[in-house]
Amino acid sequence: MSGSVRRAMPSIEIVAKEAGVSTATAGRALGGYGSVSRKSREAVQAAAERLGYRPNSLARSMITGLTHTLGVLVPDIENPFFSRALRGIADAAHERGWEVLLVNTDEDLALERKALGVLAERRVDGLVVAPTDVADRDALQAVVDAGIPIVLLDRRVPGLDADTVGIDNRAAAKDATERLLKLGHRSVALLTGGDEKLRPKLSRPGLRGVERLAATTVGARAAGYRDALVEAGVEPRPELVSAEGFRREDAAAATRRLLALPDAPTAILALDSLLALGVLQALRGLGMRCPADVSLVAFDDADWAEAISPPLSVVAQPIYELGAEAGRLLLDRVQGSDKRFTHRRLPTRFIERESAASR
Repeated sequence: MSGSVRRAMPSIEIVAKEAGVSTATAGRALGGYGSVSRKSREAVQAAAERLGYRPNSLARSMITGLTHTLGVLVPDIENPFFSRALRGIADAAHERGWEVLLVNTDEDLALERKALGVLAERRVDGLVVAPTDVADRDALQAVVDAGIPIVLLDRRVPGLDADTVGIDNRAAAKDATERLLKLGHRSVALLTGGDEKLRPKLSRPGLRGVERLAATTVGARAAGYRDALVEAGVEPRPELVSAEGFRREDAAAATRRLLALPDAPTAILALDSLLALGVLQALRGLGMRCPADVSLVAFDDADWAEAISPPLSVVAQPIYELGAEAGRLLLDRVQGSDKRFTHRRLPTRFIERESAASR
């Protein structure tokens, strides 16, 4: 017979015999549960390595009730914010021996609900979720009611029993807008990345009630923008608030529309780095310069923000740390923490570069 003969996987009984311990002790040492002395654990691990033993994750989950797997739902993995946050979540999980399953929901509520069901069926131990619509609590609540803890990243769902990790979006947007106002700009546009569902709510006179918008972080940031304008004696103009989509192409189209207005904006605040790229793309196509013609400030210090000309002024979020903190909070819940639910707010930092200038 040609070919090699596949070597059979040694059983846990053989590993126990090699290590000189009972089968039960070997099972606890390899499964990461129960009480095992340091000497016995080291002996079992050394024996398993010599024999080429690999633990059966399904069997371990049946014993411990854990799969050592976390689920992560994000709305757009192409957005640098979520890809960087995912790295923080994964690193936090791997430090404790957990794995991560990722689902991209494309800001689609139906996809999010389906993904929640699939991950629950796969018996993930917990979920980090950046929800598509924070007003839609039912699907998330069903997961919590099933005993699967959730940590919300970047977005908070009122009334849901879950830890949250994010920033003070309203204060950060207010600070960024104030900086543009202090440079002499009185016509400041806001690129929110929202969509047709949000557009009517962002078009109310004076941006009334935007802080109550149940969608991503748009409401809080729009409220901060409005607050800064009102305090400076500038009447908010709803036509300067864009809700035309989350993609770079959407932001470019929105920028062209804004700059075609009779009283066009002299400055733009973009609520993420993808939107900022769209602004720059539109300016280049129009033959306009930043900041000579239009000043630009954006949320998130993307890798390219300092490399372009002019370098981009940004509201820098501690994105990796947000993800890592979400991962740690979730693992604490999975491993039995009964502390009160916490809402962590990490500080932002404004980095002043050259994309915003005096008017």
